[in-house]
Amino acid sequence: MPEEGVEWLGKNRLLTYEELARLAKVFSELGVTKVRLTGGEPLMRKDLQVFVAFLAGLKGIEDLALTTNGYFLAEQAQALARAGLKRLNVSLDSLDPLRFNLVTRRNHFHRVWEGIEEAERQGLGPIKLNVVLIRGVNDDEIPRFADLARSRPFVIRFIEFMPIGADDGWSPDRVVSSGETIRRIEDHTGVRLVSVERHGLQPADRYRFEDGRGEVGFISSVSEPFCTHCNRVRLTADGKLRTCLFSLEETDLRALVRSGASDEEIKTAIRDAVARKEAGHKINQPGFVRPERTMSQIGG
Repeated sequence: MPEEGVEWLGKNRLLTYEELARLAKVFSELGVTKVRLTGGEPLMRKDLQVFVAFLAGLKGIEDLALTTNGYFLAEQAQALARAGLKRLNVSLDSLDPLRFNLVTRRNHFHRVWEGIEEAERQGLGPIKLNVVLIRGVNDDEIPRFADLARSRPFVIRFIEFMPIGADDGWSPDRVVSSGETIRRIEDHTGVRLVSVERHGLQPADRYRFEDGRGEVGFISSVSEPFCTHCNRVRLTADGKLRTCLFSLEETDLRALVRSGASDEEIKTAIRDAVARKEAGHKINQPGFVRPERTMSQIGG
């Protein structure tokens, strides 16, 4: 998020739980089987466990996950698990409290780690820890994260640094490619990484250590774009449908819902948007254009 903060939207500009529930049902009827709650920060939404319970019971939804910065996780993990949440991703770009403070501008490492451990106690697994690697910032922690993957039941997911923030300082030379990360992990552990799943419908390529102790994943959006097989779409908190993080256009589903459109009319709008889905995001190409919205406004 930008250091100066963001504009807070009025409550009337956000989809209500009832509107979100209706759209979730529409998407499920179109064949969507996986739902991920993200943000901003989803745990700031009041009574989130009630909405989680609705999604968990929705016909057709087979996989329900949540991505969080972990700040409110310790207090909510039990309620979320009881409501039916299956999986959890926590953003954790450093294992060093001081560096965590520098990256996030918040001195909350220990609070986040307590949330991760509480989620583990509540059986929310596998817990995936999302690490955005930035050269010269946290790439020296690759060995520590590898050791964590081998010593605890966490899946470490290394994410290539993408140009998705207003003042993120992105440049190609700051990207640590997945190929380089794999080499550095193998050099540190002395154990080869074996591919479990590559270029599937999920964004992460999965690897396990050859001796069976631990799993890591890689999201290679910059060095190895997976656009051709990506099947993800995003619905923002204010009801805009995006077919890619880097989309330059959005489809306003909130306007359809609030103008009295039928479910079939909403389905048609969704189908039309997906039919126009971009071929790729063009990062590192001359024609690349950053979207107006940052990641904190879109949802990961």
